[in-house]
Amino acid sequence: MEDLRSAPPPLLRDDDHVRGDKDGALLFLYADFTCPRCALAHERLTTAGAHVVFRHMALRAKDERALPTACAAEAAAAQGCFWRFCDALYADQGRLDDPHLWERARALELDIERFDADRRGPLAAARVQRDTRAALAAGATTTPMLFAAGTVHPGVPDAGLLASLGYHGQVRIPKTS
Repeated sequence: MEDLRSAPPPLLRDDDHVRGDKDGALLFLYADFTCPRCALAHERLTTAGAHVVFRHMALRAKDERALPTACAAEAAAAQGCFWRFCDALYADQGRLDDPHLWERARALELDIERFDADRRGPLAAARVQRDTRAALAAGATTTPMLFAAGTVHPGVPDAGLLASLGYHGQVRIPKTS
């Protein structure tokens, strides 16, 4: 595949959403909560215990719920629940409309008024837009897109790729915020 990057591979930022085996290779996952392949990538990386940085690649042209759902995840993050909300979104992608987002927020015991204000506010939208622009500048052309050690890996990571990155086991990541 031709290198389409106009920016260097991603670097870890202070406000990134990170979890997994901190001794493992750091993987940058650009994904969309409405993408079924992203759900599979999320599950495989979670099961492998991978050290993952989640960044949004939410394109309205792909799905009208991509941006609202990404902003909802950022609103959950503002209350310390990004990963739990992320797990809930990927566990049930058929229910991404507003009432279902509120239901997830209630289940996580989030402040619903704050959640709703934050997901519609400028900070969540700016974060999602920043991540998406960075993904495109770094050469992301599809979702999911994985960056590992400066190399772009489009699509769902398979067992061979995970093994080459040092993830062999079936370790579950504890559910954390």
